[in-house]
Amino acid sequence: MKFLQASVMVVALLGATQTFAKVEQCRFIDSKPNREACYDRQAKALAAKKAEAAAKPTTTDPIERMKQDDEALSLRLKNICRGC
Repeated sequence: MKFLQASVMVVALLGATQTFAKVEQCRFIDSKPNREACYDRQAKALAAKKAEAAAKPTTTDPIERMKQDDEALSLRLKNICRGC
């Protein structure tokens, strides 16, 4: 049973490293049209990656959010009449 688990883990790790190793090296392609097509594919993939990152909502750090709330509260307190 342990051998099966170990072999499954090794296969999973090998499969994961192969997917990351599929980066195209466009500069080594001799044919100019193929090289330009490779650069276009990379540019489209990069644009899609950036669009995905931009679409993901940005979350603020809870401490930063508390600082913003504290600043807003202190501004409100400064405007309160103190018995003119």
